[in-house]
Amino acid sequence: MIDLVIRGGQVVTPWGVGPWDVAIEGEKIVAVAESGNLPTDVGRVIDATGKVVVPGGIEPHAHVSSPVPGRPGAVTSPPEPVSRAALFGGTTTLTDFAIQQGSVDIPGAIAERTFEWKGHSYCDYSHHIMMLGEIPPNVIAQVPEAIQSGHATFKIFTTNIRPTELIADGQHRLVGMGHLLGMMEQTASNGGLMFVHAEDDDIVQYMYKKLTREKRTESYNIHEVHNNEVEDMAFRRVIRMAEITGSALYFVHISAKEGLNAVREARSRDLPVYGETLHNYVSFNAEVYKKPDGPIYHTYPSLKSEEDRVALWDGLLNGGISSMATDGSCTDFAMKTSGRTIHDVSGGHHGIETRMGITYGEAVFNRGMSLEQYVDITSANAARIMGYYPRKGAIAPGSDADIVLIDPTIKRALTLNDLHMGDYSIWEGWSINGWPATTILRGKVMVENGQFFGDVNDGKFISRKIAPEILNRPAC
Repeated sequence: MIDLVIRGGQVVTPWGVGPWDVAIEGEKIVAVAESGNLPTDVGRVIDATGKVVVPGGIEPHAHVSSPVPGRPGAVTSPPEPVSRAALFGGTTTLTDFAIQQGSVDIPGAIAERTFEWKGHSYCDYSHHIMMLGEIPPNVIAQVPEAIQSGHATFKIFTTNIRPTELIADGQHRLVGMGHLLGMMEQTASNGGLMFVHAEDDDIVQYMYKKLTREKRTESYNIHEVHNNEVEDMAFRRVIRMAEITGSALYFVHISAKEGLNAVREARSRDLPVYGETLHNYVSFNAEVYKKPDGPIYHTYPSLKSEEDRVALWDGLLNGGISSMATDGSCTDFAMKTSGRTIHDVSGGHHGIETRMGITYGEAVFNRGMSLEQYVDITSANAARIMGYYPRKGAIAPGSDADIVLIDPTIKRALTLNDLHMGDYSIWEGWSINGWPATTILRGKVMVENGQFFGDVNDGKFISRKIAPEILNRPAC
């Protein structure tokens, strides 16, 4: 017997959009059929008339239960509230970071994340391996085993982000180009992919000192430190390293037109280079830093100019940017606004719940993005690039029944009461045009009519393996 049928909506599938019925048995989609063609012996029918039916969102980049830089002992929100908010917002799979640093090797980092997440997440999850500082040779040698265990993606930083002199010994983020070479050689040979936060650290550190000398250390000047040039220089250097080693490459949080142009040029040469941006980057520019609570808008790298904001939309609509992420790093308002200078302003924000809805309104309603492309940037492309596909990211027979019904008739100013995590939101007052109304995770209705039906044991770890076509050319 079919357990659940979703009937009457506009269903977005890998082969197009149509008024189809979706049949679910257990955790899997078993059929997508024209209306009236499914068996009548059905456990439950959900009427999706007037709704847009899309795959569950995939968050490619979130920092969950993670140390807050510059705030000793502080950590971001844990899996329970983050995964609950994600499901309310139409995201069914989260990807965060297992942190390797110092004496902690890759198996140790994975074990820590397993302890943190198993039995504590309402939605499905997986982990990138984050490598910080000087990576020991024996740790680089652990990359093939990590890939075999289903952890196929590895993140490094080319900058310390904050002023180096303010960072405690052993807590530096910057991975030198030699260590990046070693990492890329391993990912290229073993089916892995590098995630890179790419900014030129020499320029970043110079700009911190320059603005300090000029007595312009107010936080609203942070975009002069993390500027367009640092993205341009670092992207091109990292792309060259990827070209030398043959490694596939994913740039996190593209924030400037220069980064977008570097990715487009690499892809035009058929290099397997991908990139994401953030829904706050395409919605705000650096002028908001001047507001009384301007620090709430900040994520590293900084917001840029209006020209950059418009360019990022062009990258989403016309190619160059593959996915929409959040860089979610959730803390309370007091901590978020405790830093008021370029030296201590805090990054990250509550974006997990708003990503799918804000992107629908801004991309589909306001800019005419097709529904297929909307699914690509919020789910399918991340699934392909990171190795979830086709288990995740598709409404198709055999895929997990991760499904979201978006109600395009929801049109109002967003309030804090509409959201389900945190005591502030940069999206408060934002005009929304369409919003997730129902979320299904592997066949279980998790959110419906504003009610939550999840359990902290519902979330499962998802092992990932990246398809060869993703690693060999720009396939999405």
